[in-house]
Amino acid sequence: GEETPSSGSSVTVHYTGTLQADGSKFDSSRDRDDYFVFDVGVGQVIRGWDTGILTMKRGERAILRCKSHYGYGDRGSPPKIPGGATLDFDVELFKWKEQVKEPD
Repeated sequence: GEETPSSGSSVTVHYTGTLQADGSKFDSSRDRDDYFVFDVGVGQVIRGWDTGILTMKRGERAILRCKSHYGYGDRGSPPKIPGGATLDFDVELFKWKEQVKEPD
C-alpha cells in the first residue's frame, strides 16, 4: 500500500532483539550501525517480522513481540536463542521500495 509496505517490498529497518524472558540482547543492527534491508512478506525473515512490518508506517518504531512459532520455534537459534523463546524486537521502519512487477 501507500501508507504501509506491501508484500515483496524491499524494506530498510533498524532493530534490537532481546529475549522476553530476561531482556538479554541477542542481536542489534544499531550496534553495527548498519541498516538491515530485506524483502518483507516472502519468508526471508521470521514470521513475526513478515506479519508485523507489513502493518508499520514509514518512520514508525514498534516493539514486535514474537512467540516462538512466529520466531525460531522449538529449535531456537543456538547459541543465543533457546528453543521456544518469545522474542522482543524494537524495530524502526525507515523506508521501503515496492517491487516493480515485470510484464509477462
